[in-house]
Amino acid sequence: MRKKITITLSAAIYDWLYRTIGKHKMSQFIEDLLRPHVLDISLDAGYKAMAADQVRESEAMEWVNALAGEMDNERP
Repeated sequence: MRKKITITLSAAIYDWLYRTIGKHKMSQFIEDLLRPHVLDISLDAGYKAMAADQVRESEAMEWVNALAGEMDNERP
């Protein structure tokens, strides 16, 4: 979902955005600039990269299963 806001920029900044980015692309340009500062995308990218690593995922699954097996053995 998109939300609309009003921001105030200097005339020089607005003119540069208008000439360089274009009137209908300013919002996306500003959002792209803000996103890494507001949302920790580097963390998301890191999680995606780890999930794509099949060897690592396989080792992690073995570890989780072994840990779960140990927990089952400790139950009375």
